[in-house]
Parts: sequence; structure tokens; C-alpha cells
Amino acid sequence: MTALSTVLDGERVPPDLPERSAAAAAETVADDATLAVSGFGSVGYPKATPEALAAAADDRSLSLTVVSGGSTGPPIDTTLVETGAVARRFPYQATPQARRAANERTMGFADRGIAGLSDEVRFGRLVDPDVAVVEAVGVGNGWLAPSTSIGQTPAYVRAADELIVEVNAAQPRALARFHDVIVRDPSPNREPLAVTAPGERVGEPVVRFDPAKLRAVVRTDRRDDPYEFRDPTATDRTIADHLLEFLETEIRRDPVVGAAPTLQFGVGSLGNALMGALSGSPLADAGLRYYGEVIQDGLLDLLDEGGLSAASATSLALSEAGQDRLFAEPERYADRVVLRPSDVSNAPALIDRLGVVAVNSAVGVDIYGHVNSTHVRGSRLLNGVGGSVDFNRNAHCTVVTLPSTAGDGDLSTVVPMATHVDHTEHDTDVIVTEHGVADLRGTTPTERAERVIAVADPAFRADLRRYLDRARKATGHVPHDLERAFDWQR
Repeated sequence: MTALSTVLDGERVPPDLPERSAAAAAETVADDATLAVSGFGSVGYPKATPEALAAAADDRSLSLTVVSGGSTGPPIDTTLVETGAVARRFPYQATPQARRAANERTMGFADRGIAGLSDEVRFGRLVDPDVAVVEAVGVGNGWLAPSTSIGQTPAYVRAADELIVEVNAAQPRALARFHDVIVRDPSPNREPLAVTAPGERVGEPVVRFDPAKLRAVVRTDRRDDPYEFRDPTATDRTIADHLLEFLETEIRRDPVVGAAPTLQFGVGSLGNALMGALSGSPLADAGLRYYGEVIQDGLLDLLDEGGLSAASATSLALSEAGQDRLFAEPERYADRVVLRPSDVSNAPALIDRLGVVAVNSAVGVDIYGHVNSTHVRGSRLLNGVGGSVDFNRNAHCTVVTLPSTAGDGDLSTVVPMATHVDHTEHDTDVIVTEHGVADLRGTTPTERAERVIAVADPAFRADLRRYLDRARKATGHVPHDLERAFDWQR
């Protein structure tokens, strides 16, 4: 039998594997262990074992280091974190409890990009994992089939000394049809990735592992907590209109975009709204392709309507309705949706090769095009930089979308000088707000400033221009009035 038919037609858990309860599996984890867990886009994460660890926290002196592929779900970043059992966390978090622990510094947290994370763990540069705890839709002797995300699972399984696999009966085994697992050789003998199109498969549907590592198989029967997307606001829709107008122009103007328009969108409600806006637009007839990190509901709409020829990601970050739709008919999407490890989905070489137009949101931007994606007022962490650093740096064209105000309109998201910089001016091509498009390509610093101010909220434009006028009185390539740059934001 092929690997795929084994997953689809065989037993989810063969009788010769070591099945244990979640509590028994948790007992095998040392109090100070480093856990490498599956999960990306808040889906595909282990559920029962982290909850069993949390339940045992009062009787144990747990001081765990947890490294995930991206954002996970409540069992790890809410339940386990609230017990105080997580001493250190990498590389991303997306719950209020984990955010609070990071900001209060009761949990050590380090923000990381995604593309190089597999190598950082696999070769011991970030952590040396003791145990990999991963979710699967099936497991066998030396293989497992991931569930709704792949993320860093192949690298973590290789790097960890031991392995716990949660086999989730609530996730359809047909998810294996989406997987294209590629494990790269170490440098300096690493060969180029063979992927030449988003829909192309060059790997296999399972993650291989040394059978001697397997310490426990835990059965679960629970879906991921669904993504909750807010309804698009009037501001979202206006931003989408400006973005679509820009993209339509790029298809006509830029031969790379015009030949095979390939988009990436950041995860979240604004990204999902922008994806949804493509439905029924002229772009849906342009042979659109998607190459990014997450498949969200808006992409399912495009796939259903025939407006998307292929979509490649590492995670299915769907609402409850989106999960219902995909799980009911996975075969309907499997020939056009591919899930890959995140060191492939975010690989700089492939982002460049496919001519991706990256569209990501931000907390704020400054008038020179520096982008803050992660910290409020330079200090308070929100989630993390995630894969935006990979796509913004390597895309054929980098677009940053954001509303022009925050805090019910009381705060401008366009500021004189960013208090935290995740993406520099050199990686920012275009900024889109509800007030228009600022194309920064080929501009000098002062020209960039004029264009960015033009898409700021009208209530703040005069103050921003006054700041720029004062700064221009001094010499220097990038005019700044450092004494007033941050006073302005108060």
C-alpha cells in the first residue's frame, strides 16, 4: 500500500503501538522538559497531553519550555500557561493569557520568524527538544499523518529525543490528501526545493520518524477551536477596494504579476476580509494562485467559485463553518490545496521564485515606511512577527494594509517614528489604508513621507505634515525631530 492509502484505509492506531491515556503520557514528560509541539495558525495542536500536564501542575514543579510551529490553541497557550508551568515560550502566541504572561515577564518569550525555525530547532540553535507532542489523523510504525497543520512538525519530530502522538478521530483522515511533506537535507549539502508552482506536490503525505522514539499514542476526539472572524467593517471594505484597484493595475503593469498573479495574505480578520473581497472581482478571472501560510475561509470561497487555481500553505485556519465545509467534502479541495512544512511554505527561495505579492497587516507604520507588526507603543507585545518577516522581506511586491486609526479613532496608526520596527523601509513597497494607496517604490525618504501622510487619517495629517516640516529644517538624509518624534504620539 502507498503511504496515502495506508492512512486512508488502515487503522488510525495499529494494535502494536504503545497506547496510553493523556495522564500517563504526561507522566513521561520531565518537569523541566523542552516540548516541541505541533500547531500553526491556532490549529493542529495537541489537546489532551497539555491539559493533562496542566491538571498535574499542582502536584509537580513544572518549568517547561514550549516551542511550537506558530500559534497553538487554548490547551497550551491558555490552560497550561495559566498554571505557571510554562517558563519559556517560542516563537508565537495568540491568547490573552499567554500575552499577559509575556508582557508581565512571568513567562520568558522570544519572538521569532518562521522560515528558519525548523533549522534553529533541528540543529540545536534555539532549543534542544526532549519531547515532541504532535497531533495526527493516523499513526503507524515510523510514520504519522499530521492533521490541520504541518508547521514545523517534521523538524521537531526529528530533533526530539522522544515522541508523543495524539491521534484525533474528530479530524478526517482525508486531510492526509492535502499534505506534501518535504524534509530538506542539512546545509551545506542542501539541494534546491523542487516546487515550481503552488499546486505542485513533490513530497509525501506523512512525517517519518524513528520508531524507537515513540513513547505514547493518545487518542483524542475533539476539533480545533475554530477561528472567529469578525464581520468586515466599512473600513475593511474600503481598504479591500483600494487593494483590488492596486492589484488590477499591477497585473497590467508588471509582467511578473501579470504572468501568474500569486498572492499571500496574513492570518486574521482583515486578511480574511481581503481574501473574501477577491470573490467576484476581475482578479478572480486572472488565474489567481495563493502561496502563503494559512488557508482561511475567504480562500475556500474563491476555490468554490473557481477564482483560485491552487492554494499552498501550512495550515487550515478556518471558522467553524469553514471546518464543516472542508471536512464534509475534503476531496473537493484536495487537488487544489496543498499543505507543506513551514520551512517550505515560508522558504525565501520559493517566495521569490513564484513572484509572490505579499499582503500583511500591521499595528502601525511611520512616515518613512517602517512597519510595526507586534508591539503597542514599542513595549506591549500583541502576538508575534510570525511569517510576515519571511514574506515581506522576500516577496516580489510587499503590501502592508491597516486602518489609519486605532482606539475608536483617537490614535493614528501612522506616526512620525515607529516605536518598534519589525519590517524596515527597505522591505515595504506599498501601504494601503482606507484613505488610499501609498506606493513607496523608487522614492526618497521625504517623498515616502509625503505619500504615507497622504493616506493617514485626515484628522492627523496636518500634525504629521507639521512634524515633517520641522524635521526638514535640519540636515540629514532622513529628517527627524527626535525630541518630538515620540511626544507627538502622546
